[in-house]
Amino acid sequence: MNGRLHSLWLGTALLVAAAIVLLLGAGIGSTGFDSVLRAHEDPVAWQILWDIRLPRTLGAWMAGGLLGLAGAVAQGLFRNPLADPYLLGSASGAALGVALALALFGASPFATQWLVRLGLTGAAFAGAVLGVMLTLVLAKGVQHTLRLLLAGVIVGVVLGAARDLVTIAAPEVLQAMQGFTLGSTGFVGWPACGVMAAMLLGAALVAASTGRVLDGLALGESTALSLGLPLGLVRAVLVAVLALATGAAVAQTGLIAFVGLAAPHLVRSIVKTTHARLVLLSAGMGGLLLMAADVLARWVIAPQELPVGVLTAVLGGSYLLWLMHRRRRPGGGL
Repeated sequence: MNGRLHSLWLGTALLVAAAIVLLLGAGIGSTGFDSVLRAHEDPVAWQILWDIRLPRTLGAWMAGGLLGLAGAVAQGLFRNPLADPYLLGSASGAALGVALALALFGASPFATQWLVRLGLTGAAFAGAVLGVMLTLVLAKGVQHTLRLLLAGVIVGVVLGAARDLVTIAAPEVLQAMQGFTLGSTGFVGWPACGVMAAMLLGAALVAASTGRVLDGLALGESTALSLGLPLGLVRAVLVAVLALATGAAVAQTGLIAFVGLAAPHLVRSIVKTTHARLVLLSAGMGGLLLMAADVLARWVIAPQELPVGVLTAVLGGSYLLWLMHRRRRPGGGL
């Protein structure tokens, strides 16, 4: 019961914090809070608020939610606290899928049309599935943690090189891919928000429904099998969820690191809960992290802005170093 109450408390706190950051995000930009104050009487100020700032800030929350959920699923599925979309090859595969779509069909990663957003998401999903499957094939399953991580690194490097070859073969997409690989929410509009909202809702429902299997896997594969849990089917479903969540986020915002890795760890450091609630709380935590990083990226060198992917890489790397230092101390844990 305490676990449920603590999870409810944390979920409420994440929603309240997200609402506060959303208000901040609506007011931060080259025109400051004036656009918010004048939105009811100035059509230009309203357009800035409604068409640029709000979808961008909400899009950052949804992309972070997808990455946080993907990280929780990966860590539970592979029983590895270091597992995340970047370490398992799905993010690199998603980026390769987007690069191929740009080169073959001449689409733009910053287009706002519904059809283009869905097409890029589909391409990213296919690439993410490819990345995860290659990792599993090279690792010969999920039983060996070190082999799995090494396979993920190898697949990520190889698919990243393939993405670079695509951009060399089609130099007209080089500039678009450069901004894409840095990670940015600057071109997220309402169509991208709609796509991510649908993907986040579906992925969250499926992942939460498999929480009992993830709880069983946490006790060991032999224990999970002895409980009669359908491991084969659920693993296939969760790989698809992992690929879909990663692909949807990467297709809309580019490569944004460490959110999927840090969000589940932060949730576990606050509450002890089952995987069914962990994946939902990790989605909320990931959304809050990326939304806050996006607001900070717009504010720190205003009126210019940092690519949010660069900022999350710096902050995420610092967080991992802190975790390593903490783990070396007596009583420390990951």
